Amino acid sequence: MTRKKPASPAAGTHTVHEDMPWTENVNDHPARADSPAYIRSRKLMIALVKLCQPWVYGPPPYQDHHGGGVWLKDSAGWQLVLGLVGSEWSAQFCLDPVKVDAWRIRTKRLVSSFPETIPGYVALGYPDGQTLLETPVTDATTIGLWVDGIFNASVPLPAGNHTGVLGPGKQDPGEHHYPMPIAVIPFIKHDDFILFQTDPASKTPVAVAPVAARGAGDGRVQVLYATPGTALHKKLVSGHSKGKPVILPASHPLAKKAFAKQ
Repeated sequence: MTRKKPASPAAGTHTVHEDMPWTENVNDHPARADSPAYIRSRKLMIALVKLCQPWVYGPPPYQDHHGGGVWLKDSAGWQLVLGLVGSEWSAQFCLDPVKVDAWRIRTKRLVSSFPETIPGYVALGYPDGQTLLETPVTDATTIGLWVDGIFNASVPLPAGNHTGVLGPGKQDPGEHHYPMPIAVIPFIKHDDFILFQTDPASKTPVAVAPVAARGAGDGRVQVLYATPGTALHKKLVSGHSKGKPVILPASHPLAKKAFAKQ
């Protein structure tokens, strides 16, 4: 995450923000710096993703998303499994150690099923894996080590897919700004289907998907995402509360553009 630092390192509540208009109050904590634990986990993550090219999330360079992924090794090699939870660095100061420790225990159970994993970490120069799995999370220190360790700070994303904002000439939806179920679709959709577009009314990003299988001849689309505060978003929220999807006819500009390359 790219952060705009406060004017001075004075203690107290300060703000962090990105290019997307938002502001977050962050309670007093030490100024952020890359911890030794994070430096080691990032080095391992980069080594691992180099062994898994071509990577599903796109080409390097990669940012290290604190997304709770677990790298596992079996006889076929390395793979990344996304966990049930993850924690951004700044969120660690509200984490319950009891809940984080339950997360650690679940991760330990998973890793134990892949006995080549920990020795594989060590072979790549990362000695922390077994210690993280064996050390109970009980306080701020152990929470910090877990948050910056390889079982959380572990998901390699290109910058655009990590913190990018959609706009003219920008087609990478950053996970920090768009719902994960929508943001991952570009990695697996047909290249000739235009998922993200611009809402003609509000001039803001919107995502649509076909309502029928490819080749069915149905040109309608369903709205998956609309920018909050827009009329289309209000319609989407209202429809969701009633269990009714927002379907646009084949004649709608968004539907026409979605299929324009097919």
